[in-house]
Amino acid sequence: MIHFYKYHGTGNDFVIINMLRNPYSLSTEQIAFLCNRHKGVGADGLMMLLPSEDYDFRMKYYNSDGNEGSMCGNGGRCMLAFAHDMGIIKDQYRFIAIDGEHKGRILKEHTTEKLVELKMSDVEKAKILYNNYEINTGSPHYIDFRENIENLDVFKEGQEIRYSKNYKEAGINVNFVEQNENQLFVRTYERGVENETLACGTGVTAAALASSIRQNLVYKNFDIKVLGGQLNVRFKTEDGIKFHSIYLTGPAVFVFEGAININNLIC
Repeated sequence: MIHFYKYHGTGNDFVIINMLRNPYSLSTEQIAFLCNRHKGVGADGLMMLLPSEDYDFRMKYYNSDGNEGSMCGNGGRCMLAFAHDMGIIKDQYRFIAIDGEHKGRILKEHTTEKLVELKMSDVEKAKILYNNYEINTGSPHYIDFRENIENLDVFKEGQEIRYSKNYKEAGINVNFVEQNENQLFVRTYERGVENETLACGTGVTAAALASSIRQNLVYKNFDIKVLGGQLNVRFKTEDGIKFHSIYLTGPAVFVFEGAININNLIC
C-alpha cells in the first residue's frame, strides 16, 4: 500500500509521498497512473519528500506524464507545507531540488491552509523575442503578452507554441499574460501536463520578470491573478539582465490523504 497526500497551490494540485524513512522508486507508468484524473488519484504532478544530508529535505518532482520534471514553484510551496505537517518544523527551510537550493518560510497558518514564501533560483538572463520573452526560472517559459486572455483558447494556442519547431523536442511552458502595471493575469499551458493548469509558480515568476523588463523596471513587485487564485512575485535587479532575491508567495493547501494498492497501478 502506498500512503499519499494531496495538496494544491492556487489549484495546481499534487500527489505527495513521504519517503524520509523508506525511500523507494515508482515507475513512469505508476506515477502517470497516480496522476490520472479518471483512473488514479488525479494531479498535475507527483512529488517525493526525500532525505538529504546537507538540507532539511530533498524535493523530487514528476510531471503528470510520469517523467521527472524541472522545478515547480507551486509544488515547492506545497512541499514546504507538507514537510511542516510531517513534523519538520523550521523558522526557515532549506531544501534541494533539481535546479539547486531553495529557501522558504511559512508566513501564516490556518487549519489546512498555509501562506508560504519560497525563494526561487536566480535568473541570469532573459531572451527577448520581438514582443515576447523566453525566461528560465527553474523551468523554461515562453511569455506572450496579450489582451483579453479570459477568452483565449489557451490549450490550442499554447500547444501550437509548445510543439512549434523551436520547442518541440525539449518542450516549453507557455504563459499568456495580460498586463496592467504591476497587476498581472496569467494563464499557462504546461509541458508534461500538456494542458492548461490553474496556476504555474515558475510561470508567474517568469511573467513578472518579463513584465518588469517590458515596463523598463518600474515595478519589481507584482500581484498576479491565476485561474486558481492569487500569487505574488517580488525580486531585485540592478541591471535588468540578472535577477536575484526572487520570492514567490501564495497559499499551499492540504486537501486529503489516502492509500492505494500498488498492485492496482496498471495503465
